[in-house]
Amino acid sequence: MTDNDRRARGEALARKMWGRVPQGDEVSRDLIDITVEHLFGDIWSRPGLAPRDRSMITCAALAVTGRDPQLKAHLKGALANGVTREEIGEMMIHLSHYGGWPAGVAGLRIAKEVFDEADAEG
Repeated sequence: MTDNDRRARGEALARKMWGRVPQGDEVSRDLIDITVEHLFGDIWSRPGLAPRDRSMITCAALAVTGRDPQLKAHLKGALANGVTREEIGEMMIHLSHYGGWPAGVAGLRIAKEVFDEADAEG
């Protein structure tokens, strides 16, 4: 597989999840390239789990580690990957018991923001 193939797969997945490919600036360009090519082009594209499942795992990990800005972005991506609002709510309730109550409460708050923004966009 070529670097161009990896890049194309990563860009396709980013477009599906967020409607665009992340763009870096002079400071973050290399990290964005690595993210698109390796994280999305290689890891997220592996055949062992569907992107929908990877979205749920990623959102749970981000919620329990308090990575709120990334959680918000990945909840948007999770919806695009077919995770339902009900499943997101259940995920946050479930992880509250394994990752801590505050993580679940914060996750639900961020999920509501994402849902409200999606509703406002139509």
